[in-house]
This record gives sequence, C-alpha cells and structure tokens, in this order.
Amino acid sequence: VSTMQKVKALAESKNMDPFSLAFAEEMDNGDMLKHMRGDFCVPKKGDISLFDASLPGAKADDSCVYLTGNSLGLQPVRCKELINEELDKWAKAGVNGHFEGARPWVSIDETVNGLAAEVVGAKESEVVIMNSLTVNLHLLMSAFYNPTENRHKILIEDKCFGSDWHAVSSQANLHHFSPEKSILRAEPNPGEWVISTEKFIEILDREGESISMLVLGTVNYLTGQLFDIKRITDKAHEKGVKVILDCAHAAGNIDLKLHEWGVDGACWCAYKYLNAGPGGIAGFFIHEKHHKANLPRLAGWWGHQKDTRFRMEHEFKGIEGAKGFALSNPPVFQTVALLASLETFKKAGGMTVLRNKSETLTGYLELLLRTKFDDVCEIVTPTDFAHRGCQLSITFSKDNTLDTRKVAHELERRGVIVDFREPCLIRAAPTPLYNSYADCWNFADILGQAVAAARQTNGATH
Repeated sequence: VSTMQKVKALAESKNMDPFSLAFAEEMDNGDMLKHMRGDFCVPKKGDISLFDASLPGAKADDSCVYLTGNSLGLQPVRCKELINEELDKWAKAGVNGHFEGARPWVSIDETVNGLAAEVVGAKESEVVIMNSLTVNLHLLMSAFYNPTENRHKILIEDKCFGSDWHAVSSQANLHHFSPEKSILRAEPNPGEWVISTEKFIEILDREGESISMLVLGTVNYLTGQLFDIKRITDKAHEKGVKVILDCAHAAGNIDLKLHEWGVDGACWCAYKYLNAGPGGIAGFFIHEKHHKANLPRLAGWWGHQKDTRFRMEHEFKGIEGAKGFALSNPPVFQTVALLASLETFKKAGGMTVLRNKSETLTGYLELLLRTKFDDVCEIVTPTDFAHRGCQLSITFSKDNTLDTRKVAHELERRGVIVDFREPCLIRAAPTPLYNSYADCWNFADILGQAVAAARQTNGATH
C-alpha cells in the first residue's frame, strides 16, 4: 500500500475530501509535532524579494510556504539567543571564555557531538562536528583511499553533487591516476532518473577487484532518491571496497543507521535539514571498527590527546575515534547555532518520530500533485517511501509549453519558496520539523496559479 493510498484511506475514515483545505487543517490539528513550528523563524511573504503584493489575495503578513529545507533549513528561534550568549561572553571574558561559562569554548564541540550522533544513528565516539562537508570528505578519503595499480577505481552515483565529483576526481589526480579511467559511474537506465540498486551490485560484481572506494550520496540531491545503503555496503565490503557516504541530504531527513549499516565513513553538512545556518559547521563519522587502526590521516592539534594538546609537542598522539581526525578548534558561533537546532530534534523525539510524520506529509503532497497536475508534471522521486526522504523533485516535461524556471519564479511571486535545479526540476521538501499539511495544500493550490501564469508569459493557453 502506497503512502498516497494510506492518506486517502485516512481521509475516508474521517469522511473528508483529501483534496480540501479542511482535511489539511484537520491533519495539522492532529499532528503531535505541530508545536515544533513555533521553534523556528518562518519568513513572511512580504519578506520575499520577489513577492508581488498586487496579485489577487496576496497578503504580505502571511507566513510564506517554505519548502526549501533541503537547501537551507529555517533558523531555530534559540539560535540568536545562543550566539548572543557567546558574543556576550567574548565581550566580558575575552580569552578566558575558553575555560569559563556554561559552554567553555575549549570543549564546545562536546555540546553537539552526542546529539549529532543520535540524529545519524552512530555512537558518540564515531562522530565529531568540524569543518565543512567537502573538507571532511577529503579527510575520509585520505584515510580510506589507498589506491594501487590494480585497485584504484572509485565508484560514484551519476549526477552526484558537483563538489563530491570535484573531491573524488582531485583525489584520483593527487594519487597520479586519471579520473577518466579511475572513476566509475552508476547510471540510471536510458530515459529514467533514478538508479537501481542492481546497477551498483552489477558494477561491484564486475569491477569489484579494481575498485578501492565507493562514495555515495545516500539521498541524491537532484532526484531525492534514497539508496539502499545496507545492501550496497554489504556488497562493497564483500568485494573489499571501502564505503564513504555523503549524507548532506540525509542527515535530519531520514533515519540514518550509520553504525548499524557498517559504512566505513560518512560526512554531512548541517545547513540543510539540520538548520545550522548558511555555511554551517559539518559532521564527520568514522566507524568504531577503525578506531584502533593506524589509518593514514591529515592531522591537526585538535585531534591530539587533550591532556597534552597544549604542550605543542611534535609527536602526534591522536584521540581514539572520530575526534582524532579533528584539525582545529571548532568555530563557536557555528557550533552553538547547530546546538540550537539539535535541541529541537531532541525535543521532537528523534528521527524515528520525524520520519513517521515525513512519510505522511510527503505522501500527502505527492497525492495532491499527482491528482491535480498529472497532465503537466512528473515526479521523478521514487514513490516508495523506503527509497526517498521528504523531497519531491518535479519536472514539467509532460507539457512542452511550460518553462520550469518560470513556474518557480511565479511560485515565489506568490509567496512560495522552492528551488529550481538544472536542467528542469523544482525541488519541494516538506520538512516535518516545521512544515504543515496546510503548507502542502497551499503549495498545490498556488502551483496551479503559477502554472497558468507561466503559460501566459509564454503566450500559450491550456
């Protein structure tokens, strides 16, 4: 039974029309997480630069429909408070702030490491919050990519995020291998968007003896596809291939099980579903099975054992676990911004609770879109919730009179924030921490207006 069918059955049990605003409001009234929206700053429509107050029914004071948590999460209300506390401590204590107050800066990462580990399904010793995503990806590859003449290939997904490609190809170059020969892509079948698990299995079976490392996006940024991580990881390990996950679109979105899945390493940014602010500090995971191994690493003083760190000795003695890969002291303001968000995940009851809401919320949006716009749009994201997060990627390829970029523009003029991605996709991500069923209904309602307006600008009629 699909999630859409479950939503329709739920509406029937309430004797309600699933396509009515009344049903969306009824769902919100029964939502055990509805109070969480108050913990975030939701922009007003009038705050959007493209909002057109002259359009019929436009109300600048209404909250916008924000479905872009997959690109930048909303600001937690407590974020400003926590940053101001640290600004105040800096002003009053100066350098002594490193060792004083509720959150001494010398151990500021300890306020978030454990909370982050809960969100990604890891042990605290396996996680450290530091750097940015691509830096952490390079650190993982420096530990796990040890190519030889016979085993030097890297397997990635087709249409992976651009920075992942740059990182992987530069690692091949760094080790004097040609990216053209060393990088393998798992591609979708012709005419399709998503990549079957069988594609990865087939490549690993065929090329496994020559593959050193698999770098996988967990949830693909473009299509929203969630890969079968456990099955792919098991096959990779069977072939002696190390597995590194980029969890940028997975952390805070799906119920990750990094420890249980046995992946070797993982990294993620925290400014999308983890709401840590633009360019926010990132996460790093290394499985405990590697903690006692003498892995190669790019070292820094913050990974040195704490009791002798400040002696500045020239012999590196790493902390056991993920913390031993830390380079420098973490930025305090970015760290407490993340803390403000991770507190909301704890308050909501954790990822399993959020994932349960996400299934129904995204299923509801999918039902609205597939029913109302089946003649013009295609959802390229898998329907099976086991193979997606909360994001739906929408293309208007069924109607060659429509310019998807213009549709996105018309949505924003009406107070809806989604994002357009080349070549022809709108990504909409109802985030369970702060999005509502009414948000989904309003998006679908306004999408109809945006489609009509986009056609009009093309001089076309429907």
